[in-house]
Amino acid sequence: MTPRELPRLLDGRMKFRHLVLLDAISRRGTIVGAAAELHVTQPVATRGLRELEEILEVELFQRGPRGLTPTVYGEAFTEHARAILAQARQAARHVVELAGAERGTVVVGTHLFGSNVLLPRAIAALKAERPNLTVAVRDGTPESLLVELSAGRLDLIVGRLTQISDEGFLRRKLYDESVVLVVRASHPLAAAKTVDLATVAGYPWILPGPETALRRELEELFHSNDVLLPANRVEATSFLTVRQLLRDTDVVAALPRLITEEDPGIARLPLSLEPIGHSVGITMPAAGTPTPSASALIDKLVAEAVQVTRRFSPAS
Repeated sequence: MTPRELPRLLDGRMKFRHLVLLDAISRRGTIVGAAAELHVTQPVATRGLRELEEILEVELFQRGPRGLTPTVYGEAFTEHARAILAQARQAARHVVELAGAERGTVVVGTHLFGSNVLLPRAIAALKAERPNLTVAVRDGTPESLLVELSAGRLDLIVGRLTQISDEGFLRRKLYDESVVLVVRASHPLAAAKTVDLATVAGYPWILPGPETALRRELEELFHSNDVLLPANRVEATSFLTVRQLLRDTDVVAALPRLITEEDPGIARLPLSLEPIGHSVGITMPAAGTPTPSASALIDKLVAEAVQVTRRFSPAS
């Protein structure tokens, strides 16, 4: 058997629109959803996918009643397509920033860990020096933010550093942070000297979504202590939602320690969650170099992390 020839990807047939379409279909799961996102008609999107499959000479998606499922070829080529799009977006923004001197934009993704203390302080410090630089903050789950980062729609992610098997990301640790159980200051358990997990489980809880690492760790904590996961619960990762529910009701929540440091309306419970803990840091694409705006924010994040660690360390 003779080796299969490589597809001729540089003969002019494959366009950037094909890569953009592939990314949209992969995220949306349907031609209809991808077409709506890209503001094209369904026949145009269908034809674009067919053209790309003809160029690559493989089937990228399996068609089913519930939408499209990527084949092994689709998964592999989508990863490369996103890397190409990410580099193109970064190159365009780099040129714009060089032409605009102090102007520019940095897009940062964040989730519960790092979003309440570190990131706001870093943004404030950056804006004090470069007021015309735009910082766009995108909230999401760690998993969804990684997809956005790989596609070039984010410059970096600030938050918990999870174990990433994909070598396409670089992680920079800034500090370690513990997780604590908290309630409102007027909660029946707020003044308790000691509490156990079974007692705390009898109250309503706010839990992170099942797709998060913290949720899996909490489930393991309950399981190892032979305590059922609270049936009366809300699942939320938005700090504004969590904070308001904490202030208004008798819910219990597991939150990063720094979030509770400067809020007198929230009290910690005397129940250790060790070994649950995490490192807070920056996640970036491994390929390419950060734009000038992204580099400026990274510098501030590193500097503010030092100050946060000093101010809120347990010994201080």
